[in-house]
Amino acid sequence: MTKVSWSRFMFFTMLIFVLALAACSNDDTSDEASTDDSDAVTEESADENANESSDEDANESAESEPKVTEFEPAFPEQTRAPEVETETELDVEVVVEGLGVSWGMEEFDTNRLLVTQRDSAELLIVNLEDGSVSDPIEGTPEVNNESQGGLLDVTIAPDFDESRYVFMTFSQDIEGGTVTAVGKGVLSEDEASLEDFEVIFQATPAYDGTLHYGGRIIFDEDGNLFLTTGERSDDPIRERAQDLDAYLGKVIHITQDGEAVESNPYIEDEDALDGIYSYGHRNIQGVDFNPETGDLWIVEFGPQAGDELNIIEPGSNYGWPIVSYGIEYSGELINDGIAEHEAQGFVEPVYYWDPTSAPSGMSFYDNDAIPEWENNLFIGGLLPNYIVRVVIENDIIVGEERLLTEEGERFRDILVTEDGALVATTDGGKVYKITAAGEGN
Repeated sequence: MTKVSWSRFMFFTMLIFVLALAACSNDDTSDEASTDDSDAVTEESADENANESSDEDANESAESEPKVTEFEPAFPEQTRAPEVETETELDVEVVVEGLGVSWGMEEFDTNRLLVTQRDSAELLIVNLEDGSVSDPIEGTPEVNNESQGGLLDVTIAPDFDESRYVFMTFSQDIEGGTVTAVGKGVLSEDEASLEDFEVIFQATPAYDGTLHYGGRIIFDEDGNLFLTTGERSDDPIRERAQDLDAYLGKVIHITQDGEAVESNPYIEDEDALDGIYSYGHRNIQGVDFNPETGDLWIVEFGPQAGDELNIIEPGSNYGWPIVSYGIEYSGELINDGIAEHEAQGFVEPVYYWDPTSAPSGMSFYDNDAIPEWENNLFIGGLLPNYIVRVVIENDIIVGEERLLTEEGERFRDILVTEDGALVATTDGGKVYKITAAGEGN
């Protein structure tokens, strides 16, 4: 080979190498950009390495695991609570397996649950006593089941024994994109169908995206509904969590017909939507009333770290996306790294997690079957994979325990049955029942 041809050979070889490297780099960048701020780490990741690291993290306690950020809490008990451990011997039973993403559930009859299947938009009846699962109930709505969308939460009317009304949330296609919608229908006497299903509320504006729908619903003591929504994730749409003319990133208070409750804080404000109860939220997937105080508590996803546990006060602003105890998935600071809420005029979270707990459904243990759990809060964790037990005294978090850390499941929803069993559904299609040893049957 001549000297000139050898030089050309080396040149083209290096050129091909550089182009191949650039192509790989561009692919990686594209993948990262496509999942940026989409909860790819917390909500939708199936990466094996992430799961391995989360298993290791699950064995750490909140007070000892490495932090993601350098933020300091506004008060000492706001994060990294001391580890506690349940003394009662527990029985853990997998009642059902082989389902799909079981997003929401409600006990409508003793030890019988209505369970939603997010992706297939099916509503099932699960019997906790014998593990049987019904055929899909007919009459469920059409949904957009891309990414985080689908059939979401379910609850029953306070007068269900007479009205047989079932309420559900779901992601719905409308002009301009998708919305978080609420609908209701009557469960037939033979439990085979939902009759006269109708959409009663849509969390507008629509957005052409498939992330952060929120979607939890719960009835208050007056028979009205609280609905939680996400801010739809992307920048700049997420900024509308701060806008009172949008139902994104909000806690919403409506009647069973989808109308604003007359006592809502912005009912007289012409520039605000009547249904808004609180705002400045990111993506709320857990809601329940504290049985000791009657206050409404919610848990919401932060970005990377900064998941928040909040007590909801009507008309209050919780700060997202202006402030956060987390950071972007890229590692960049949010709004130059402003974390403290109160100094900016926002409500401080009662508690936040660093690193993430990826919190989904939650339930207070309002039962005496396991006395040491009474009035504790249980939250499903998606990544790391465990159930979080939170011990509360005078609205201060004084202890945290991690349950079922070895199961490797993404715990999507939590429920306490009438007889005191703690029930959890997972994205992997399992239904767990936890009881005091010897009490399961």
